[in-house]
Amino acid sequence: MSGPMLVDSHCHLDYPELDQERGAILARARQAGVGCMVSIGVRLSQFERVYQLTQDHAEIYAAVGVHPHEAGKEGLSEPGPLLDFARRDKVVAIGESGLDYFYQHAPREDQQRSFRAHIAAARQTQLPLVVHTRDADDDTLAILREGHQDGAFPCVIHCFTGGLELMRGCVDMGHYISISGIATFKKSEDLRQIFAQVPPERLLVETDSPYLAPAPHRGKPNEPAYVAHTARYMADYLGQSFQDFADLTCENFFRLFAKVPRHQVESAFRQVA
Repeated sequence: MSGPMLVDSHCHLDYPELDQERGAILARARQAGVGCMVSIGVRLSQFERVYQLTQDHAEIYAAVGVHPHEAGKEGLSEPGPLLDFARRDKVVAIGESGLDYFYQHAPREDQQRSFRAHIAAARQTQLPLVVHTRDADDDTLAILREGHQDGAFPCVIHCFTGGLELMRGCVDMGHYISISGIATFKKSEDLRQIFAQVPPERLLVETDSPYLAPAPHRGKPNEPAYVAHTARYMADYLGQSFQDFADLTCENFFRLFAKVPRHQVESAFRQVA
């Protein structure tokens, strides 16, 4: 392995179908230069699987939350359960939460109620809120702005596919915008143009694996190693070197995910390298 360190700020490594392949997936991530991964919770009832990975693998950290798809069954009305989990040492973020009006697997009012509870947890803990939003730009921005009236909180819009107004509104609140493999798709030029307008200090990169594999792996299961493809593609698009873009997104990651022990991660990465 050679080259800069990368971070996969959003992936899902706990899924049972990965049990047999997980060791190889993590080995490939290390080989690709990924020094740290945040495995994201989607249901509180299954969070112990997510957290156990952080105990078994030093390079994995966790976010705790209820995905909007699950808000009908497991959505929250207050932040208490999230606060309990957030006390654990390797829980470094709240989420993912937010709004998904494309699939609408849960009623909108349940999604919105749970989203507000996650915002309250992020405000109280000052852990970053990981937001999922699809076909819900207006309500997402309105609820985030409403939340800020009660006090600021750190936040990232993961796998950003929204419009220019959502991006600008979130950046104005000090939030971050995360780039997924979708940015490498041919049809995504409008999205790439939005990323080009994000202040550099607000950009992150992720896989959302096992979903949304970037070119040249589109259509196959995604994995953290492939964050390198997205980072290299966007570096070229933005006119940066791969090294500079990797350094930039790592710097942004450690600023936002402040609970991740940067020195420890970087030291472990150098030892492997």
